[in-house]
Amino acid sequence: MSERVHGEYKVPGGKLVAADLEVVDDHLAQVRVSGDFFLEPDEALAVIDNALEGLNVATVPSELAARVDDQLARAGAEGAISLPVTMVGFDSRAVAMAVRRALGRSTNWSDHTFTLLETGILDPAEHAALDEVLSRELAAGRRGPTLRFWEWRNPAVVIGSFQSLGNEVDAEAAAALGIQVVRRVSGGGAMFMEAGNCITFSLVVPETLVDGMSYEASYAFLDEWVLTALGEVGVEAHYAGLNDIASPVGKLAGAAQKRFVGGAVLHHVTMAYDIDADKMLQVLRIGREKLSDKGTKSANKRVDPVRSQTHLPREDVIASFQATFRREYRTVDDTLTAEELGAARELARTKFLDPAWTARVP
Repeated sequence: MSERVHGEYKVPGGKLVAADLEVVDDHLAQVRVSGDFFLEPDEALAVIDNALEGLNVATVPSELAARVDDQLARAGAEGAISLPVTMVGFDSRAVAMAVRRALGRSTNWSDHTFTLLETGILDPAEHAALDEVLSRELAAGRRGPTLRFWEWRNPAVVIGSFQSLGNEVDAEAAAALGIQVVRRVSGGGAMFMEAGNCITFSLVVPETLVDGMSYEASYAFLDEWVLTALGEVGVEAHYAGLNDIASPVGKLAGAAQKRFVGGAVLHHVTMAYDIDADKMLQVLRIGREKLSDKGTKSANKRVDPVRSQTHLPREDVIASFQATFRREYRTVDDTLTAEELGAARELARTKFLDPAWTARVP
């Protein structure tokens, strides 16, 4: 006897959609969609239910939504229902997400307890390694979702997984200034990082939290709380493009992601707090045009959009961010285990400090 399962999806700015169904031999059965939405004609609801009957439980959201749309169009063409079908406060994707929630393949923030993880001061290469370790720990079920803020002493340039080392970094200038170069596992652009000059955090979540979202949508979704946190320290911010957070005075931050086999998503953000632009331009092979969207027109000054707009010490901004996250989501505090720290240090030694990895794209 199959068990009946229930899932709900609240459309942002719209209505609640619920799905009740059974699973028989890995296929959907007895599907019933309901909610406080508006739908015309009335007979379209039965078409939606029937469209989902018999589909495999592994059917992805886009295919579920397409099946609903196709069946509604077919029913209209055959005269079974009158056209047009009007869906107010929801759409076929919302139906798909409610079904995925019922199957446990999609989750929301409230389904998880997040760990605000204190890691202490680590080498930038160890931070890059820890991103991978914590992601694989989550995928293996040994650690839940985590948020952690980076703290480090030695300056570094952290380049994206697919960037050319030679095109992005002036190796001689980096060596002369004592700046370490680290390649991370996620894509995106280079980050110039001196202790105290930027705010970097890593968020590791299950893939179910961004189920059915495009990469672009998932970036903005995972950083909704960051926009709230910035507002609470006096910064008006919005998402710009694929992965940038901006304010009226220019770019504030850039995000990057990596999705691991097993269902873990690594999402991290680096935010300019107070960067020495002159030194950054010595090390990074970027022009002034690219620098201009980071809050300055001249290399001979500091890039400080967060410091200048908040007038707060960096540690106070981070503390406020943490308080916002705790208020928004169910959160507990924890520290790294000895095993996690040991794994990160070993991975830093064997991979992230290995010149072969750093120069894998020469």
